[in-house]
Amino acid sequence: MNLLDANDRPGTYPGSWYAATVDPLPPLPPLRGEVTADVCIVGAGFTGLSAALHLAEAGLKVVLLEAQRVGFGASGRNGGQLGSGQRQDQEVLEKMLGRDDAALYWRLGEEAKDLVRSLMTRHDIDAAYRPGVAWTGFSDSETAHLHHYADFLEDRYGYTEVEKLDAAACHALCPSPAYKGGILDMGAGHLHPLRLALGLARAAIAAGVTIHEETRVTGLTEGRPATVQTARGKVTAEHVILACNGYLGGLEPRVATRVMPINNFVAATEPLGSRTAEVLTRDVAVADTKFVVNYFRLSEDGRLLFGGGESYGYRFPTDIAAKVRKPMLEIFPHLQDVKITHAWGGTLAITMKRLPHLARLAPNMLSASGYSGHGVGTAVHSGLLAAKAIQGEAEGFDAMSRLPTPRFPGGPAMRHPLLILAMTWFSLRDRLGI
Repeated sequence: MNLLDANDRPGTYPGSWYAATVDPLPPLPPLRGEVTADVCIVGAGFTGLSAALHLAEAGLKVVLLEAQRVGFGASGRNGGQLGSGQRQDQEVLEKMLGRDDAALYWRLGEEAKDLVRSLMTRHDIDAAYRPGVAWTGFSDSETAHLHHYADFLEDRYGYTEVEKLDAAACHALCPSPAYKGGILDMGAGHLHPLRLALGLARAAIAAGVTIHEETRVTGLTEGRPATVQTARGKVTAEHVILACNGYLGGLEPRVATRVMPINNFVAATEPLGSRTAEVLTRDVAVADTKFVVNYFRLSEDGRLLFGGGESYGYRFPTDIAAKVRKPMLEIFPHLQDVKITHAWGGTLAITMKRLPHLARLAPNMLSASGYSGHGVGTAVHSGLLAAKAIQGEAEGFDAMSRLPTPRFPGGPAMRHPLLILAMTWFSLRDRLGI
């Protein structure tokens, strides 16, 4: 199954609230014929757009190929949360990698947040950025762990942006009967992801990048130069960056063994008006401690944007709104009468250890993907790191490529069934509270 068109119409953004509230770029012409470039990038999401922009600003000729439209994939559909650090918390990273390496990845994670904010400022991208992401727990023990982690970040890393929320403070922020406490990270934030992607695309085009939409890559040939084959043309380039994430398909098997696509779903309610205070009393985002995490925030026009629901096949469910409404009402049962106006799915990519997979596939071919739900900052930053590596400054890229991302077991035929079994177990564990 090709996820580029399994659930979406060619050349068309999904019916998301994000797509309904942007000024899209005019369609960019598909590649026809043969062209040359210093760098060819495959995938016009956050990673590819960031890499293209930074390379063009450095004076390189860049051709960016996108099978659908700019920001079509996870970059334009996600929950919009710009989180701190890496997808795994620092205690996990210290146990996994040691204290010194964990500190390095904390610093790189903080650089990622700073990069996104600086790009929005430098290129006048109005992505409606707001500070604040809360993590909420369902029990006293989960709340105690979150509070411990806030103390850990302050004591170990000098990070003082996190406020601990007891049950009363958590309920004052988010009036859900499900949550017993949490933390609020004001150094993190949330934004309109498709506006960010389109803003990066406009900046890249202004810097000289050539973007071809509706241009599906059909093959890669390593060498100096490398060649990137498409349905109607070919790019010959000194360097290639693969920035495909969950939409890689079978293009590069060495990446596909370590990076697995999964689907997630988001819904937008009708504007809540005065009832926004029944969801959040401050303009922050929330993510909770479930394995299949619930995440939500308010839109600029007062809608609840809620992400959740689990699906173990690659096809989207026929009724995405119903899929998301179920966990939404578990968190906010008092919104039973609220209508859902937009509902959409998207394909992201995970790795075994929920850490990004950056790889040097050949001396002149790089890949970056597998952001595991932490991609707003990490993907943009990975694009910058890939651009720097091509220019001979590879320290950051090589550091990220050292993160452990083992192969999924079972080979191509068994990877997805094994994922289904694992996801089913963790989902059942959440429901049973074990």
